[in-house]
Amino acid sequence: METTYHIPVLLTESVDGLAISEGKVFVDVTFGGGGHSREILSRLGKDCQLYSFDQDADAEANASVRREDGVTLAGDERWTFVRSNFRYLKNWMRYYGCDGVDGILADLGVSSHHFDDESRGFSFRFDSPLDMRMNKRGGITAADVVNDYDEERLADIIYLYGELKQSRRIAKEIVKARAEKRIATTHELMNAVQKCFPQQREKKDITRLFQALRIEVNKEMDALREMLTAATEVLKPGGRLVVITYHSLEDRMVKNIMKTGNVEGKMKQDFYGRIESPYKLVTTKPVTPTAEEQNINPRSRSAKLRIAERREG
Repeated sequence: METTYHIPVLLTESVDGLAISEGKVFVDVTFGGGGHSREILSRLGKDCQLYSFDQDADAEANASVRREDGVTLAGDERWTFVRSNFRYLKNWMRYYGCDGVDGILADLGVSSHHFDDESRGFSFRFDSPLDMRMNKRGGITAADVVNDYDEERLADIIYLYGELKQSRRIAKEIVKARAEKRIATTHELMNAVQKCFPQQREKKDITRLFQALRIEVNKEMDALREMLTAATEVLKPGGRLVVITYHSLEDRMVKNIMKTGNVEGKMKQDFYGRIESPYKLVTTKPVTPTAEEQNINPRSRSAKLRIAERREG
């Protein structure tokens, strides 16, 4: 039976957005708890194929979780798990001999499992090691960022990825604290920077600080940029790009590529002044969760769903 590893956001709306039909190939680039992949597979015919990406070993384990009907994803011949960062989408499609796909779904939010797992360091609810890696097999940790980056670089990522105006003060307090003792846990970090936040905004601002560190540790903006560019290249004409975002940085990139064909939002116009883009917008405004879904799943409150269709040529 499916666990509560992760409650999928905008499940019906996002999978509807793929416009699933017979004989097609789809990709879920953010497998997580498998909720979206399971829903996609439930709608696929026998001659369809689904590839699901995730770099986290915890997510891969969900492929063996049994549904209520006793079926596991791992036993479905229409399904292939790709243990990799979605930034390598194009390379893996080439590896599997797939010359084009008909739909790509991305749920960019951090899995609720990551926030609830005390050992991962994603949440300040627990006094945990400052890790925050999506892929535990390698790479730098949040502790490495906090303790090894110079003050200016720390301030820059806190401002850019956390959108915190007091980034320089925060960086200064971190450097001051680590000079006495290496900052190794989430609560040690909180104690170092607490004075930087007004009491009425403390929780929100610390959340943004943790967001900034997580984005830096996992190079999330670089990976998203590469995935969106690859998606444009591997989608067939008429193929759908369906993306759920949770903060303004990633939403801006998604909106830009759907409107202009590039994540920077640089517009190219034809002779008549019309914007040239490889996509046609299916949703002119983002779809947001219903009040009912937001009550059931608070994580969904900041979610935005955008859908675009690949044009001919």
